Amino acid sequence: MAEKIKCLIIGSGPAGYTAAIYASRAGLQPIMYQGGQPGGQLTTTTEVDNFPGYPKGVDGPTMMQDLENQAKRFGTDVRFGLATKVDFSSQPKKVWIDDQIELEADAVIIATGASAKWLGLEGETTFNGLGVSACAVCDGFFYRNQVVAVVGAGDTAAEEASYLANLCTEVHMIVRRNEMRASLIMQERVKNNPKIHIHWNSETEEILGDVNGVTGIRIKNRENGATEEIALTGFFVAIGHQPNTSIFKDQLDMDAQEYLITEKGSSRTNIPGVFACGDVQDSIYRQAVTAAGSGCMAALDAERWLAANHLH
Repeated sequence: MAEKIKCLIIGSGPAGYTAAIYASRAGLQPIMYQGGQPGGQLTTTTEVDNFPGYPKGVDGPTMMQDLENQAKRFGTDVRFGLATKVDFSSQPKKVWIDDQIELEADAVIIATGASAKWLGLEGETTFNGLGVSACAVCDGFFYRNQVVAVVGAGDTAAEEASYLANLCTEVHMIVRRNEMRASLIMQERVKNNPKIHIHWNSETEEILGDVNGVTGIRIKNRENGATEEIALTGFFVAIGHQPNTSIFKDQLDMDAQEYLITEKGSSRTNIPGVFACGDVQDSIYRQAVTAAGSGCMAALDAERWLAANHLH
């Protein structure tokens, strides 16, 4: 027998927890399944300095626990479990958790987020939060007046390198080929910045460090095989993000990068009663505060949709 739910939230993090806070306060009796990484990407961040309300900063796991506790305070039923299959072709919507638990939900809020793409180096795991990051806007402040590196060749990498150049003494940009994929205007911006040094045809062989964190990297020229060690304290991977949308294929509209498409100025997807918020539908900003704001939007949209359809 499928469990009947008025409002189901798939995924956690700032978007999911904010949606839960608003939905529970509105009496939607939301049930949240946290997904494979409860709390989302911020649980791997040591310090969050740019979220309003934390004047002294806060470490990511603590912040996510605060948001979870706030959602629970208003009655959100927070559960462990990963959504593995959905069927949005009829009302109510059907969702399966861990391939075993079947749910029927009147409204569904998707907050499954996106995962940063990594190079696959051992040091990315060893020094994550200790010099390795996938977000310059989030963590760049901590490397003010230091030397850092950015890996990538697209617009995101160029934007992050430019951003870091405003804070750091030197930025090494590691580009795998002899050209960049970034737009021409972004390419010109990094090429003309005296603080940015581009290493063409290069890839990172190893991230170097000690108990205190990253101390440098070793790169290899893909054309002649020459290696070089660069002393630095910050290593930013900017090779893209992968939205966690695989289970929604053939159900919901997505863009070319597989981010869920929502109606402009709303959280509504192409399926009535299904809403998306946070990084799963945001390929531009990808910040905790913007995710939280879109979580609020999703809960308000869900409440209005349920009321309009006499389900609330």
